[in-house]
Amino acid sequence: MTQIHSLQTDKRDLARTRIVTQTLDDLQPGQALLKIDRLALTTNNITYAAFGDTPHLRYWDFFPTADAAWGHMPAWGFAEVVSTTVEGLEIGERFYGYWPIATHLVVEPVRITERGFYDGSAHRLELTSAYNQYQRNRTDAAYRPENEDYQMLLRPLFITSFMLADYLEDSRFFGAKRVLVSSASSKTAFGTVFCLEGKGIEVVGITSASNQAYVDGLGCYQQSVTYDQLESLDASIPTLYVDFSGNAELRQRVHAHFEKSLMHDCYAGSAHSQDHISEQQLVLKGPQPQSYFAPNQIRKRNADWGPAEVTRRFNEAQLSFIQRVSDRQSPWLQLETHRGLAAAQQLIDTLVNGRIAPIDGHVVTLD
Repeated sequence: MTQIHSLQTDKRDLARTRIVTQTLDDLQPGQALLKIDRLALTTNNITYAAFGDTPHLRYWDFFPTADAAWGHMPAWGFAEVVSTTVEGLEIGERFYGYWPIATHLVVEPVRITERGFYDGSAHRLELTSAYNQYQRNRTDAAYRPENEDYQMLLRPLFITSFMLADYLEDSRFFGAKRVLVSSASSKTAFGTVFCLEGKGIEVVGITSASNQAYVDGLGCYQQSVTYDQLESLDASIPTLYVDFSGNAELRQRVHAHFEKSLMHDCYAGSAHSQDHISEQQLVLKGPQPQSYFAPNQIRKRNADWGPAEVTRRFNEAQLSFIQRVSDRQSPWLQLETHRGLAAAQQLIDTLVNGRIAPIDGHVVTLD
């Protein structure tokens, strides 16, 4: 028997969590048990929870609980096989993937290859397949043991950044000469800007006054403005708005200020709001917001380039990005480790209430 300890989130109050313990008896045929070792927690995880019931995202559905009012907030990290009834998986093998904030997870491995496996549990079959895939460390060309914390912190965000930058370039920036990025201090935002370096487009970041020095120190934005300085920007320049904040008032101001010079409004995230764009009833001038969803661009590039080439390009960019953010002389990210589920509870409260510095990267280890 194995005791599984998990952290559950109140879907109505994301800062409210509880620790639940369950006992697992023997595995059923076709199942494997993995022990979760370490997870990354960022504002992105709060977004998963905030949008958990959105029909095309359904983040709460990946790891259901027995109580519909409480859910498992998903997170990215590493786990090892501790028991299996499935051929093709070995005890002690280490995998990177999408997990609940818990000590263990039972999966039903299918489509097992050298690369890894997919969880074929019935409740996950209709969910986005990219989140059901588990990557073997030993066959991951981008895996470096010393980079585990950076990989799980940045990879799920950087795949969004990498594919978003590719989507914007592929769309010829919708005719814009400038890309305007809100929540410029967020990891997904500056990851996107990192991928746009050398693409011949001006990038301006919008950030809070408290984070402006950090944003300027990154060196990847040509200019930054604080939120109250938005209207100081030249409104005659054709501008593409990439929204990582989800702030409805800011979106209205962007549309009002740029009007006919606003070429496209790309909704890419929600660092400041727990309301999905579909729930915000706004009357806006110019192009209406269009949600960006990374798996759509991944599917397109898999067809254009082939999956192997997509993976190669992404791995190359990811390694370069990790090297940059972890540079000892001028780091973009500093790691902070939290041990155990109780520490994770405190961290989630901090994340929900926005009390974190942009340079901090938070890692939870589970014994």
